[in-house]
Amino acid sequence: MNPLLLLVDDNEDILAFLGDELSEKYTILKAQNGQEALTILMKEPVQLVISDVMMPVMNGFELCKKIKATFDYSHIPVILLTAKNTLQSKIEGLELGADAYIDKPFSTEYLQAQIASLLANRSKLKKYFAHFPLVHINTIAYSKADEFFLEKLTEVIYSNLEDEDLDIEKLAKLMNMSRPTLYRKIKSISDLTPNELVNVTRLKKAAELLVQGTFKIYEVADMVGYHSQTNFGRNFLKQFGMTPSDYQSMKQADRNAGF
Repeated sequence: MNPLLLLVDDNEDILAFLGDELSEKYTILKAQNGQEALTILMKEPVQLVISDVMMPVMNGFELCKKIKATFDYSHIPVILLTAKNTLQSKIEGLELGADAYIDKPFSTEYLQAQIASLLANRSKLKKYFAHFPLVHINTIAYSKADEFFLEKLTEVIYSNLEDEDLDIEKLAKLMNMSRPTLYRKIKSISDLTPNELVNVTRLKKAAELLVQGTFKIYEVADMVGYHSQTNFGRNFLKQFGMTPSDYQSMKQADRNAGF
């Protein structure tokens, strides 16, 4: 499926033009002010917002501030478009959390490049987090709200590592969130389901313990909620591309070499 973009502008001609230009690569939703945009964001899994700054009802600055401060969609990148090409207006947009700021008039090629870059970079960070053992979860936090959420989520998972049956139902109760909200937030930030994120968090904790070199592999497996060393080894290999023993040996070699 094509990424879902939300275009926000009070000029219908600009909305139509941008929609036509972007519709080949993206699925497009449209709003004519910030308030309409927020209503759409509450219902649709938007992946990127492109908004004009000067609009009635709610302008682009206010919309960007709302997006970045609202838990459900603080992870969504925002590109602001404006004819106010003063340095102060750019600073204001970036301080409110805008991910890119483009002056009007602009080339659609440049806008396309910005969109592709933002989406690709987010995708790379998600893969980097998931497939490298010691990369911290805050790598995929796109705002303070996301960072706080991920830190709390990790803390809850760590506190229940030995629970082999920790799933989204239990996680939602522990996070004091509804199941759909938790699922949607985790999926949008990490590209992982909650159960997959729990598993990755277990394996990353295991990697930390393996680096210490204090515990045997079966002990590490048990400490992170795997009561089968075989399953632990298989999942570790699938996630990180090497067995726990190979990973431990590699880290030991690095330590001996002074890295």
